[in-house]
Amino acid sequence: MPLLPDWLLPGRPDPLGATWDGLGINFAVFSAHATQVDLCVFDAAGRREVARLPMPECTDEVFHGYLPEARPGLIYGYRAHGPYRPREGHRFNPHKLLLDPYGKQMAGTLRWTDALFGHRIGAPCGDLSFDRRDSAAAMPKSVVVDDTFNWGDDRPPQVPWDQTVIYEAHLRGLTVQRDDLLPRERGTFAALADPRVIEHLQRLGITAVELLPVHAFLQDRFLVERQLRNYWGYSTLSYFTPEPAYLSTGGLDEIRVAIRRLHAAGIEVILDVVYNHTCEAGETGPTLSWRGLDNASYYRLTPGDERHHIDDTGCGNTVNLSHPRVLQMVMDSLRYWATAFRVDGFRFDLASTLGREADGFDAGSGFFDAIRQDPVLSRLKLIAEPWDIGPGGYQLGRNPPGFSEWNDRFRDGLRRFWRGDSGLRPELAARLSGSGELFDHRRRRPWASVNFVAAHDGFTLQDLVSYTERRNEANGEENRDGHGANFSANWGVEGPTHDPAILAGREQVKRAMLLTLFAAHGTPMLLAGDEFGRSQQGNNNAYCQDNPVSWLDWSMAEAPAGSALLRFVARATALRRRLATLRSPVFLHGRTEPWPGIADTAWFDEAGDPLVEEDWHDAEARLLALRRATAGGASDQVEVTLLLVNGTAAAHRFRLPEPALAWSLALDSARPDDAEQPIAGSEVTVSGRSVQLLVALLSTKDRPA
Repeated sequence: MPLLPDWLLPGRPDPLGATWDGLGINFAVFSAHATQVDLCVFDAAGRREVARLPMPECTDEVFHGYLPEARPGLIYGYRAHGPYRPREGHRFNPHKLLLDPYGKQMAGTLRWTDALFGHRIGAPCGDLSFDRRDSAAAMPKSVVVDDTFNWGDDRPPQVPWDQTVIYEAHLRGLTVQRDDLLPRERGTFAALADPRVIEHLQRLGITAVELLPVHAFLQDRFLVERQLRNYWGYSTLSYFTPEPAYLSTGGLDEIRVAIRRLHAAGIEVILDVVYNHTCEAGETGPTLSWRGLDNASYYRLTPGDERHHIDDTGCGNTVNLSHPRVLQMVMDSLRYWATAFRVDGFRFDLASTLGREADGFDAGSGFFDAIRQDPVLSRLKLIAEPWDIGPGGYQLGRNPPGFSEWNDRFRDGLRRFWRGDSGLRPELAARLSGSGELFDHRRRRPWASVNFVAAHDGFTLQDLVSYTERRNEANGEENRDGHGANFSANWGVEGPTHDPAILAGREQVKRAMLLTLFAAHGTPMLLAGDEFGRSQQGNNNAYCQDNPVSWLDWSMAEAPAGSALLRFVARATALRRRLATLRSPVFLHGRTEPWPGIADTAWFDEAGDPLVEEDWHDAEARLLALRRATAGGASDQVEVTLLLVNGTAAAHRFRLPEPALAWSLALDSARPDDAEQPIAGSEVTVSGRSVQLLVALLSTKDRPA
């Protein structure tokens, strides 16, 4: 480390964070209620504090200072002075070293000790007490970085929404068990960049990888004490710092190389981000960053009882996005990842929290307005998880234009239909149509509905057909955690079985659900590993299972059943890519006729007769035919598809609706390896619990006058 001055020059209040200009580093950190903020500089090992320098200036509630001759690689933290009055929401404690909220890299790991808390653990007055122990030895530190990178000819794929197929994956779990990768690279961004991983995604027809949180996160104390780990990462420690465990080299360019290679393969990268809460938990949690810098500004506190945090997230605290500086932090974080790493979009965890103002959820909240007007962020793929546990937290279909939303109505409706529940034919029709009753307003499009059968939170596809009840005992919560209503069925035996009939039945139901997913309007999302039958042994809340329960077992992709399912998924996504009727960019209402007598969308029963109003009220009806038509990819063709759905256990004959067309069977979920073939006659047999997709192409040269 070069010899540094023992004082700071005034510097500038912007940009926030630590910024190297080639001659030194400018430090700027927001706190509305601190009386003083000290910059603490550490040696190269991050163990010894070599300088403590008070910030010389404060402009508009931003403390700032400039350290001449300092360079990237400098290790630092902050200490904030101010009132310690918890009943008023103030918890300043200069004995606690604080991470820079804008820090972009991290040195060291957190070591749990009572010294990390601003109050004395076990004191009679609890969090009203004051702890004077120095926490620096147990704290990770922030590191100054230089974000220069040669992006070469990188071009974001900018895949249109209606052509998007999302693959939700955990970065570590995706590759940690791939024996064909270097051991040190497994479970990191380096593995994501490997050509073999990218080839798998391309084979599946994936256009976007949605990664579970890659922001640095905390290994929560209660999990460490149970000898478990925070696997999912929804416990953010820094909004700008990548999780160190995901970097095989320790360098940030590893992320950029991975994204550049994925872009070259036509694959976008979407990050799952957690701006609704932090890892500091409630008022009895540790003091690591935001709490120590300005608890009353960064968090939403109970009005009139500011000692306590509002908890709309179930994680102890709620980030206060109503504060302009806190909102700025979130916007700056998003822009940093969008520009410094060129990510293509974000999935917002508990987005209802982000959109909640003093009077409740507001689609015109400051958060939504800030993103929608931003010239960088507004162009990206933006996905909302439209619920939280706060008041009025369920907001499916109510997020603003420009956002798509995870559609749990699609998930639950499909599960219940294929499980055999009654009265689900109208629900299935609505989901196949892009959930227009939820999204067809304010010029929103079908892609606003992110459709999925399984996601990280809940059963995998394999477990949906293998378990009727969750099996979460390994989480140490006596099987009380996780969703109780999974709408699953085991089809004869709970859990694994060697019964060939049960295994065949499970595979058939899985294929039926997958083909329904890829034939539905909206944006399909596939959970990583579902393409070859990954199981979590019935655990539907594997947030703390950083082990083979959660990791992908790639040997399953080579096994007969896994290989067959993978081929089926690849065929289904290829058909979606080829057939415009499966991915309409607009909602279809049956009001136009691309061909005389053939509406853009129409519904029929198994006799080939159009469904009328009373037919939709038949609770026991489980047969359905959906015909769609549109101008095809070629200017002289009209493309027509017919989806035949049999939700009963027995095979049924379907009469093909008039007019008679030259149909071909493109894919049958009951006979997944059959090649495409012409249909002879006016009827087809659809096996029980299966779906058939038929295609016909009409030449406009033959259009009737």
